[in-house]
Amino acid sequence: MASEFERIAMLQALFGKAPDDISLGIGDDAAIISPRDRSRDLVWTIDSFVQDVHFRADLMGWYDVGWRSLMTAASDLAAMAAVPMGALAAIVLPASFPDDDLLAIGRGQADASRSIGTAVVGGNLSRGSEVSIATTLIGSVAASVRRDGARPGHVLAVCGVIGLAAAGLRLLMQHPDDVPQDLDALEAIQAFRRPSARISDGLRCAGVASSLIDVSDGLAQDAGHIAEASRVRIDIDLDAVLDDRLVRLAARLGIDAADLALHGGDDYALLATMPPDALPEGFVAIGRCVHGQGVWIAGSDRRLDARGHDHFRSA
Repeated sequence: MASEFERIAMLQALFGKAPDDISLGIGDDAAIISPRDRSRDLVWTIDSFVQDVHFRADLMGWYDVGWRSLMTAASDLAAMAAVPMGALAAIVLPASFPDDDLLAIGRGQADASRSIGTAVVGGNLSRGSEVSIATTLIGSVAASVRRDGARPGHVLAVCGVIGLAAAGLRLLMQHPDDVPQDLDALEAIQAFRRPSARISDGLRCAGVASSLIDVSDGLAQDAGHIAEASRVRIDIDLDAVLDDRLVRLAARLGIDAADLALHGGDDYALLATMPPDALPEGFVAIGRCVHGQGVWIAGSDRRLDARGHDHFRSA
């Protein structure tokens, strides 16, 4: 097994050259950021990925763990209409964790970062009782989009499929040793294991969207964050949300498709509000903003609760 500093050197070789805005990357006590465009604001986020809290090692490979740990953090930049400049990864490993598995995590992180035009430029390695990865990303933004700008008359629009990742997780939990190989199942499992931060889709929202958030904890809960911050009511058109693949998979799993879509989470789709005539490419209207409060099913008297992922109430 390699030493701490040998492992750092292995990861450094995987992550490669730092982006242009990073004048000093891996190899010193800290990375140095030298933004080329001083007119843009910096956006800073951090996300944790902890074994048996955020992932189970029997349901995904270590490459998937690396990929997902970086992408879930990068999705927060997409939700601010920001461009990533660089990432830091603090990795905690058990003492007996094999080098090959660490390299798989590193490859996942490296490939994920390259796919969104950035790189891991530093971090930390430490020993602990389970695998834990804390990923920090810094991005830049010309005009950020927050959660508090939705107005009555605006539509609620989504970019990405809602509920498919939650279906993929449930398929893996039902069939951990015999993963289904049909197209619906494989697409759902891929949606769960390898989400993509929608950086370019977030950029298309800049100057157009009145509010923006990524769907990580469930559509109802994350739409509720917009409704609360913006002091509006949001009516969701459930028929516009339900994807045909999700309906088929839900029937197969014996789960309500609407429950997966509204409360499943892990989609990392983008949810935006905007004027009805301003939808960017890739966004589909699934609801509207009106006077009032809360999140409701359109055309009904059903108000949705904020049920979704909560680190201290969900298991």
